[in-house]
Amino acid sequence: MEAKAKYNERPWLKFYAEGVPASVEIPERSLPDVFDEVTGKYSDKTAVIFYGNNISFKKLREDVDRFATALYELGIEKGDKIALYLLNSPQFIIAYFGALKVGATLTPISPVYTSIEVKHQLEDSEAKSIVCQDLLYDNVERTGMELKNVILTSIGDYLPLSKKLAGKSVLGRVYGKMEVPSSQLLQRPGFHQFQKLIKEYPPNPPKIEINAKEDIAVLPYTGGTTGMPKGALLTHHNLLACQMQTQAFWPILEEGREVIPAFLPFYHIYGQVVVMISGLIQGSTLILFTTPDLDDILSAIERYRATVFFSVPTAYQYLKDYAKTTRVNWKRLKIITCGADTLHESTAADWERRTGAKILEGYGLTECSAVSHANPMGRSKVGSFGVPLPGMMAAVVHPETSEFVPPGEIGELLLQGLNVMQGYWKRPEDTRETLIELDGKIWLRTGDLVSMDEEGYFFFFDRKKDLIKYKGYSVFAREREEVLTQHPQVKTAGVLGIPDPDVGQIIKALVVLQAEARGKISEEELVKYCAENLAHYKVPKILEFRGELPKTDVGKVSRRELREEHEEA
Repeated sequence: MEAKAKYNERPWLKFYAEGVPASVEIPERSLPDVFDEVTGKYSDKTAVIFYGNNISFKKLREDVDRFATALYELGIEKGDKIALYLLNSPQFIIAYFGALKVGATLTPISPVYTSIEVKHQLEDSEAKSIVCQDLLYDNVERTGMELKNVILTSIGDYLPLSKKLAGKSVLGRVYGKMEVPSSQLLQRPGFHQFQKLIKEYPPNPPKIEINAKEDIAVLPYTGGTTGMPKGALLTHHNLLACQMQTQAFWPILEEGREVIPAFLPFYHIYGQVVVMISGLIQGSTLILFTTPDLDDILSAIERYRATVFFSVPTAYQYLKDYAKTTRVNWKRLKIITCGADTLHESTAADWERRTGAKILEGYGLTECSAVSHANPMGRSKVGSFGVPLPGMMAAVVHPETSEFVPPGEIGELLLQGLNVMQGYWKRPEDTRETLIELDGKIWLRTGDLVSMDEEGYFFFFDRKKDLIKYKGYSVFAREREEVLTQHPQVKTAGVLGIPDPDVGQIIKALVVLQAEARGKISEEELVKYCAENLAHYKVPKILEFRGELPKTDVGKVSRRELREEHEEA
């Protein structure tokens, strides 16, 4: 009872920055309604800068309305699923809000997915229409699926004339094996050209009544950490709640005045909600990048006087040592944040020494519409992913018994809030296992092992499924990876448990060395380094060098793929 009472006290509220409320009232409004209000208010202001092409809120609204009209005329009805298989581009934004205006549900697909993964998401989501980058269409074709509508678009459609050839060459390097489909494809029934639809249809979309709390806006698929990815049901209310909670947590951000580099992928919930939706709804200007080129991003931050920087740990790991990083006056930015993975303490320390600016680490997941925690302005803690956002409730429970554990003890993170999903699409059993009733309330089980300190700050240890059991000891894979990556000759590391009948699991480390260290340092030397810095039971029994490790969409080492690789071997 005492442990539960500690969470109910919400000790984190004492450390909110000045002006941050304990909770936020979320209006029952749809995202298109809020979008229309903002685009009307800031009609002449630049909404998107796309490689030198400045798109005003007025122009963006007009193209959204034209696309919504086109979708309606193509027979898209309320509740229909539309897949977005697009790179970051103005077309992603236009298709996103245009589809929501006709009451459709969007399911964004990762551009790096194979045809097998594309097919799974199309089939599982029941999407019958797709808005697709022409360069990626080959993967759709190979699924063999018959779709009602295929809307193709080129990255060059919104590039200035001087940038069109450059844009194609960049994408050619990134997606070298992909080819632009023949123009004859557009002669097939159900195939349409994005720009042609924008030109042919007027900006007169239908008035569709949307129930913000019940109608599903987006069906994003989780990263497939436990088998095939599954869709999280997120309503308009869920997404707006997350946007307003993060906005309230950072009162330093001013409506209509921020400039945000938008290189995080929009198909991912982090880039989609925190950058795209939140940025536009607050009347910010997005500097949009199709590919995250460091030189382009750093130049744009200075040229356009960016005020906010949202990023991921892998980017900071590169930037802290990148020669051109100091061209930016990072102390001038209002907020520099990190999410989507755990930020190593060594990376945060190196970054601050190099730039003089702090990184505010946060936490979230698809099932809570992107964000649940962040470090308060002026009172961040290194190693902590912060405190719950206004209106969020968080607690730590024993992973097996679901009993509340006291501050300082490790357990599974539970969340409550208006941004929490409605459940998993067509997965009632998974929904029952994830959305549980405890103490008369519904909680989201995150599957993450964390602890909370006496002040209400939370600390991440590992995914529950990545916990390694060696001779009865609990070993956290993330802790081993952090020790390895602190070695100056190690670039990346992945750690997993290998089943063993005698000890439970043997610890295996897969390591990518810095280029200059390859062939000059041995596996034995790194094992010895681990033995000097870790308890005996935490030292890897197997250490293997690799040229690279599989990564998730946002740059995390994919332990799932490493496990699958071991099982196949």
